[in-house]
Amino acid sequence: MPKSGEKIGLLLVDHGSRFQAANDMLADVAAMVRRLSGRDCVHHAHMELAEPTIQQGFETCVQGGATAVVVHPYFLSPGRHSMSDIPRMVEDAAKAFPGIAFCVTEPLGLHPKICEVVLERAGIPLPAEVKQ
Repeated sequence: MPKSGEKIGLLLVDHGSRFQAANDMLADVAAMVRRLSGRDCVHHAHMELAEPTIQQGFETCVQGGATAVVVHPYFLSPGRHSMSDIPRMVEDAAKAFPGIAFCVTEPLGLHPKICEVVLERAGIPLPAEVKQ
């Protein structure tokens, strides 16, 4: 994990798609996270099928001044890609930047906010006691 005082780059990684609209969505998510966090070093990459690649995304974080890179697999659940393939690919990318700390987080997984989004998309309102 990054240490206090380091400039942290956040790299969101999805699978990648042959459909450009799917790839563009991750760029939009990264832009939203950038705005919400107030951090300028938030980027995206695709594991395969599209660019930027993980190597390119990691490099973009470093070129943006990151001294540590947190890679977040933008996947709903743990599986081979998020738990094995992406960490391996990030480790390979990091070899080009030996002074840069890095870590790979768990995928989105279970979180109450995800459930809230599911209900919102389904058009089912949250009970009043859940809203705050």
